[in-house]
Amino acid sequence: QVQLVESGGGLVQAGDSLRLSCAASGRTLSDFLMGWFRQAPGKEREFVGAIYWSSGRLDSADSVKGRFTISRDKAENTVYLEISSLKPEDTAVYYCAARQLPYARYEWWGQGTQVIVSS
Repeated sequence: QVQLVESGGGLVQAGDSLRLSCAASGRTLSDFLMGWFRQAPGKEREFVGAIYWSSGRLDSADSVKGRFTISRDKAENTVYLEISSLKPEDTAVYYCAARQLPYARYEWWGQGTQVIVSS
């Protein structure tokens, strides 16, 4: 089992930056891909990006490249999502998820953290 706890969301102004955290526990993550997703009101859940825990290699959705940065801190067992130049359309619940390689499915999910961007 992997437990994931997101934090860092809140109400921000358009143009601000924000860093979301996802603290992982329960298992060694060396063979995991850690992903970030978001779900805006009334919309499907959307893949934002992911980081291979072991190598640090990134995989980002084209729609967010340039403003979204994913990183991880192995010592803290934490994955981060930094968002710059926030826009009202970034308003969503942001979820962290874990996928054990080589499996194709993200099996473990956090509870989500709400980000609201006011214009």
